[in-house]
Amino acid sequence: MAAATDFDVVILNGRVMDPETKLDAIRNVGIKDGMIGLITSKEIKGKETIDATGLVVAPGFIDGHQHCLEPYAYRLMVRDGRTTIMDLEIGAPGNQVADFYKKMEGNAPLNIGVAVAHEFARAEVLDGFKKWKYLHTPDAVQSRVKEGWSKTRPTLAQGNEILKIVDEGLRQGGIGIGSTVGYMRDGVSSREIFELQRLAGQYGRQTGMHFRNTPGNDVEETMGIQEMLANAAALGSPGIAFHFNNPGYGMVHELMVRMRQRGYNVWGEIYPYRAGSTALNAVFLEPDVWVEKLGNKYEETIMDVETGEFYTRRSRADMIKKEPTRLIVMYKMPEEAILDWIKMPGVAIGSDGMPLIPDDGLKWETPYEELPNAHPRFSGSFAKVFRMARENNIPLMQAVSMSSYNYAKPLGDMGLKAMQLRGRMQVGMVADITLFNPETITDNATYEKGTRPSSGIPHVIVNGIVVMKDEEPMKRFDAGQPIRFKPQKKGRFKPLNAEHWTKKFYVLPKEEDFGGASHLGCCDFKPKGKHPH
Repeated sequence: MAAATDFDVVILNGRVMDPETKLDAIRNVGIKDGMIGLITSKEIKGKETIDATGLVVAPGFIDGHQHCLEPYAYRLMVRDGRTTIMDLEIGAPGNQVADFYKKMEGNAPLNIGVAVAHEFARAEVLDGFKKWKYLHTPDAVQSRVKEGWSKTRPTLAQGNEILKIVDEGLRQGGIGIGSTVGYMRDGVSSREIFELQRLAGQYGRQTGMHFRNTPGNDVEETMGIQEMLANAAALGSPGIAFHFNNPGYGMVHELMVRMRQRGYNVWGEIYPYRAGSTALNAVFLEPDVWVEKLGNKYEETIMDVETGEFYTRRSRADMIKKEPTRLIVMYKMPEEAILDWIKMPGVAIGSDGMPLIPDDGLKWETPYEELPNAHPRFSGSFAKVFRMARENNIPLMQAVSMSSYNYAKPLGDMGLKAMQLRGRMQVGMVADITLFNPETITDNATYEKGTRPSSGIPHVIVNGIVVMKDEEPMKRFDAGQPIRFKPQKKGRFKPLNAEHWTKKFYVLPKEEDFGGASHLGCCDFKPKGKHPH
């Protein structure tokens, strides 16, 4: 234990809340060498002091579903209390995972991580796409222009190539596999999903899915998640249900709770908004699905992010010809459902924040008001959860858990060491800490102005370094650390072979006759004393 005067940073008189041990008390916190060295009611001193009187001292907020890992986003992330942002739904191209982490090294005030992208592997094999620039989700603006990644059923040889690329990303340290199968429902078979989850399971890592049939009705949504959960049970492979805040969410939540009770490492996340956001050419926005099957009207549900205008069937078709991946907001759930989601124990917050488009010239210093518009979940997801919890008498510890521990715990349980040491306010944990005022923490982003920063979060600490003080983010790009697995020397994928499968799962004839076992005598199946000869 460090001496009382040895600390780099001390946090005094704050309400320390730890979602794992349920500690909720006024304490002083000492930070040394990036770690929490002491939590005590006694007086302590350090080189830097933060007076946390009236503030909650919580584990840093963990966003496992942030699609924009670029410098122009970092200030808004910190303003919303986030200390770790990961792109686990899409992620990085498998062959470029190591390059992604090299690009991010020493270039962020937050911890950053990525999964291995299923859809990017499909785009590379089925569309020949290799023009990677960002090495994570923003590349989808170009890779989604063609349709092979979404609609083409691969041959066995192509399927092996897709899995080989994904395996390489896992070998390089990617945090499991991210699959947007909900965008690829025509092109991805149940076997392909099963093999993805098998591959992730061979590394002990999760497959996270924007699952099949999302968005859909309550039956389709539930069946989509059951595909992933059934595979997880059969394979013993961890799984994440991304943004299951859609019809059928109650059933999906119960399924995951009951599976966790039986020892399966499966969990889900929500964002606290009734509307989602995606590209205009998403397969589920086609008229036969969105209008005719689900009963929606473009004029009431599909809004252009940039202009704020709602589409018609005609204007959508015209825009797809010009800009097929243009960002839209889609209204799909009643406002009152949000409270249901925030009340669910064991559920994490994942913002699903989208890249800002266009991003030419955007950087850390770009004023908030000059950033292109985005869905408000980009900027305000975490503060909104706390505001709604306060306004609706939802326990504060529930909101703290959703914002930190509920992502750290399952990722840590599958062996991700960085997450075993985060999401908790305990001695020996990494000092990723968010300090907020429970009476004033508020989201300010709206659908019209999606890049307004949250307020009521004065201080944020990442790996023991103060990256925001008095709501002013600091350009401490030395603070963030990579969230990843240690690279492996060899991959673990073995090419699929129909003959091998047949030998394992069929009863096959051998050299003997149909009666089997030629080593037996001719009458060994006859009762004793009934020899026919």
